[in-house]
Amino acid sequence: MTIPTFTLGQLAERLDATLRGDPEKVIGGLATLQEAEPHQLSFLANPQYRKYLAVTKAGAVLLAPTDADAYAGDALLVANPYLAYAQLSHLFDRKPQATAGQVHPTAVIAADAVVDPAASVGAYAVIESGAQIASGTTIGAHCFIGARTIIGEGGWLAPRVTLFHDVKIGKRVVIQSGAVIGGEGFGFANEKGIWQKIAQIGGVTLGDDVEVGSNTTIDRGALADTLIGNGVKLDNQIMIAHNVQVGDHTAMAACVGISGSTKIGKHCMLAGGVGLVGHIDICDGVFITGMTMVTRSITEPGAYSSGTAMQPAAEWKKSVARIRQLDDMARRLQQMEKRLAAVTPAGDASSDA
Repeated sequence: MTIPTFTLGQLAERLDATLRGDPEKVIGGLATLQEAEPHQLSFLANPQYRKYLAVTKAGAVLLAPTDADAYAGDALLVANPYLAYAQLSHLFDRKPQATAGQVHPTAVIAADAVVDPAASVGAYAVIESGAQIASGTTIGAHCFIGARTIIGEGGWLAPRVTLFHDVKIGKRVVIQSGAVIGGEGFGFANEKGIWQKIAQIGGVTLGDDVEVGSNTTIDRGALADTLIGNGVKLDNQIMIAHNVQVGDHTAMAACVGISGSTKIGKHCMLAGGVGLVGHIDICDGVFITGMTMVTRSITEPGAYSSGTAMQPAAEWKKSVARIRQLDDMARRLQQMEKRLAAVTPAGDASSDA
């Protein structure tokens, strides 16, 4: 595949950036400050990488105006260099593109499934009865689309995505390989020590512009649908249980686990390895740091953490030993307070200044 090229002037116009340098310089790719070659564009978004501005070989750099004096070469000055990098990254994306309207001869499509003429279907994909695939959608090789499932316009499913029956996918949704959406939720009733399965008769609804990472699972609802809002971004290997609701534009990093019937608000961020118990509510605008275990509802926006941070093993062992002693220390403190109260005369003002 031929890598496209653009002049700095063209890139500046696309970004509405201030150009400093040669507008005719040709750019043929993106790279980090450390690895960039003279034909590539780089960016500075994290202050800890500012030291590389003096040694980078990049042909030009995306910079915030406040960093302009730290770099002598050609530059595109923008308010948010990382956002500008994100916007330009699509110009140099080498991901193979399916041909609209192409259906591989090995694909198995039910007679009453509706596949738009402008959609594409890869090798060995299966599309079951009543499914609807909208215009501009790409179905990768070995994907499974269950009965009555609906995929909106402009969707992109990587190879080996599984969508069970009665799943509703919005517009421009990206789903990476190995994701399973609409599998049965973990629902059982216990009778005298024996687990009886509960049929999961709800579905899953994903809003527009959602991205689902590789090997992430979203279970179908027990009665109502599991709901994922518009613009939600899910990393790899996330587990979302039945009847969970996730608000618009919330993002989750890898290995988050969410128990059933939990509701998460809009514009939240969950870092890697966060766990949430079931049947709790998380309000809008919450940031939860990595490996936090959330055991109760959060009603105020802000950052929340739990657990202990890394420390040398010997120090950690001492800390754990102290934690194990806390219950005994608390009981001894209560006993001391009772004894003190017993020997202190009522109305004693000796402690007053």
